[in-house]
Amino acid sequence: MAEIKPTATVKSTTTTSAAHAKKSGNSISWIAPLACIILGYCLWRFVIGADANFTAPDKTGGFWPNHQGPKGNLSRMYEGGIIVPILIGLFLIVLTFVIERMLTVSKAAGSGSITEFIRKVQFHLANKDVDKAIAECDRQKGSVGNVMKAGLRKYKEMIVNTELETDQKILNIQKEVEEATALELPMLEKNLVFLSTIASVATLLGLLGTVLGMIRSFSALGESGGGEAAQKLSQGISEALYNTALGIGTSAIAIIMYNVFTTRIDGITYGIDESGFTLTQSFAANYK
Repeated sequence: MAEIKPTATVKSTTTTSAAHAKKSGNSISWIAPLACIILGYCLWRFVIGADANFTAPDKTGGFWPNHQGPKGNLSRMYEGGIIVPILIGLFLIVLTFVIERMLTVSKAAGSGSITEFIRKVQFHLANKDVDKAIAECDRQKGSVGNVMKAGLRKYKEMIVNTELETDQKILNIQKEVEEATALELPMLEKNLVFLSTIASVATLLGLLGTVLGMIRSFSALGESGGGEAAQKLSQGISEALYNTALGIGTSAIAIIMYNVFTTRIDGITYGIDESGFTLTQSFAANYK
């Protein structure tokens, strides 16, 4: 019965922690995108679309003023249409989650080399000095350090346990490592879905904005003639291509950063797997 109590306590803690992490992640996942879309519209409407940026501003204002005569390249972006603020919002979402993931993954990586950390733990375990191995975990921190520390605590508990066989002790250590890993992995992978989704959606929205701009341009071409028609067509195409540029640029950043983060997370995950293997092999070798 002495072995059942700690296991029940660990499960309860795991469930509670996971629930809190999930709740926190859900709030961030809808507040940040909504705020970025609103900020994107405000930048498009009140900064890029400010009256001072046009020779013939629409003084009536409203949700989408019909300004004419942009004074610069930035103000021409305003005439790209209502898709532009959405693309600006998507770009801000990418920046938000890139910064958030960068901070989280950097913290999860710990304060030093994972390979060197595992080597030091292996050295201390070979000398049967579990306390020094735990001290290394406190110095390393991060996801690998947290998982290793949880496993080492169970490791230390199993050393003095006289009721279980060696195979059962190893299974208990493995179970502790798996439970600790189940808490760490969701934190590493959280919010990456935004980067992968925006990588595809931004390009499609950019093309949609371009198509809408081209429709307006050719409509204006059909209503007029001569040199004025050619001027309006070239101007309309230029404005429409701002959507394509914003969409492709946002998508490129999202793809690059998604691959960067998944590569770093794979390295951390490998370190976690190696930690569990190190603990079980060390216990099997030293405490047969």
